[in-house]
Amino acid sequence: MTAHLKNFVTLVSFLLITFPLFAQEQEKDSVLTSKDSLKTTEAKDIPLDTMAMDMKAVEQMELMDSETELKDNPLVLVKEGDKGAYNLKDNPLAAKYDSLWMKELYEIAALSDEMYDEVSKLETEKPFEYDLPTDTLKVRLARLNEKTPFNVVYNPSLENVIKSFLTRKRDLMNRMLTVSQFYFPMFEQEFDNHNIPLEMKYLAIVESALNPKARSRVGATGLWQFMYGTGKEHGLDVNSYVDERSDPIKSTIAACEYLNRVYKIFDDWDLALAAYNSGPGNVNKAIRRSGGYKNYWNLRRNLPRETAGYVPAFLATMYLFEYAEEHGLQGKKVERPYFETDTIHVKSMITFDQISELIGVTKEELEVLNPSYKLKVIPYIKGKNYSLRLPKKAMGKFVANEIAIYAHVEKELKSKESPLPALVKAAEAHRIRYRVRSGDYLGKIANRYGVRVSQIKNWNGLRSNNLRIGQRLTIYPRGSKGVANTARKSTTKKATTSVALGDGKVHTVKSGDSLWTISRKYPGITIEDLRKWNGISGNSLKPGMKLKLCECPS
Repeated sequence: MTAHLKNFVTLVSFLLITFPLFAQEQEKDSVLTSKDSLKTTEAKDIPLDTMAMDMKAVEQMELMDSETELKDNPLVLVKEGDKGAYNLKDNPLAAKYDSLWMKELYEIAALSDEMYDEVSKLETEKPFEYDLPTDTLKVRLARLNEKTPFNVVYNPSLENVIKSFLTRKRDLMNRMLTVSQFYFPMFEQEFDNHNIPLEMKYLAIVESALNPKARSRVGATGLWQFMYGTGKEHGLDVNSYVDERSDPIKSTIAACEYLNRVYKIFDDWDLALAAYNSGPGNVNKAIRRSGGYKNYWNLRRNLPRETAGYVPAFLATMYLFEYAEEHGLQGKKVERPYFETDTIHVKSMITFDQISELIGVTKEELEVLNPSYKLKVIPYIKGKNYSLRLPKKAMGKFVANEIAIYAHVEKELKSKESPLPALVKAAEAHRIRYRVRSGDYLGKIANRYGVRVSQIKNWNGLRSNNLRIGQRLTIYPRGSKGVANTARKSTTKKATTSVALGDGKVHTVKSGDSLWTISRKYPGITIEDLRKWNGISGNSLKPGMKLKLCECPS
């Protein structure tokens, strides 16, 4: 027998002896890992065959009906250690919370108001001093014009706006360069799907400063600033708990649909932008008043003031992003764009608090990723798909423990008061759409349906009491099994209502209280009520303050 053959026989003999031992150790390690990932209150005493059955149930979860899952798989999650933290096992590379990045997204809310004021009051004729030669600007704008369907040509007004942004709004533009890394990849994909110029992504900066929860003075909401009626027209769900105008993906798809509609009317992207802001009717009026001109700059003087600054602000933003490096503009480099997240349809009502506690994603990050949920609660209604968006590396933890999570949530909801003040389904079933007629005013409409003016304003995002003929209002009449059913019956019964609250007529402010949290504790009382009854103009509260819970003597 040759030396090579002897070595081969020896190797085979060694493997035959050691492999079974190795396999046993691997099986043992696998079982131990399974036990760790599915701990219960008596985890140490659970037989190994029971744990194997639990793991099999997890693997088959997506093939089962959600209601059956909750009934037949009553896994229990328990807190580990003295800190009481849940330790769900799935992906060892679970996403780390990037505090600087999420803080940037969380704190841009105020920038939407700044951008709105800038665009609505833009002074295009006022020159600004900045080291940017006019000839250089002309060359750069010509290069932009060659690669975009927008009409990017030099004129003194556009030069003034660009220099204004470079001097007065420099910090805002740096912030936009940072936050755009989160949203622009998603915008570009949807625009490509709908055959819209990719440069349209800059419109979201002009509209909302990339804040999905931005809300204008007239109630326009979200990244793309949809009014209630326009949002509903494009399939965006808006109710007391969910506002899909704030959903980045759904609202972007709706914006694509609307932009294509107005482009088909004018066959010009500049005019489509103007129509997006002020409506096709105002653009048609401007065309008539200008004597039939269709170039935006020729009819600009005939457009509403806000729209007159709208397209220049858009073109200036496009220029600054395309030539950011030349002007020393620079955002912070971020590691995780929007696409490095994933969604799953919820199978049970679940709160942000519960999600955060169970899978270790902070509530701030959940708010950034799921901005359409007004009350930080994701409702569950058959026939509707409400989604939870999570970082991709955290999604595995949720999916692998889904049965246990829903069982845990169901147990929690049964053990304490539901976080939802009313059933969405019931509220939606009793909702009506009212068309404003000549002679109508909010007080008259409120009396007709037995609700309060403040409720009508809240349901419709109204900042003032002004109405226009033909305007559509959403109303939940008194007596319906929804939001309106929690209203006080009338002003003459306010004292009776407060007595029925069970906590007396006064609330003592505790640390962490806000007008919103207090209003949620007492059905039928709104933030506006608390302000009115206690002479509060803002939101400031101090621990120890006594707040009246009715319009009654102190």
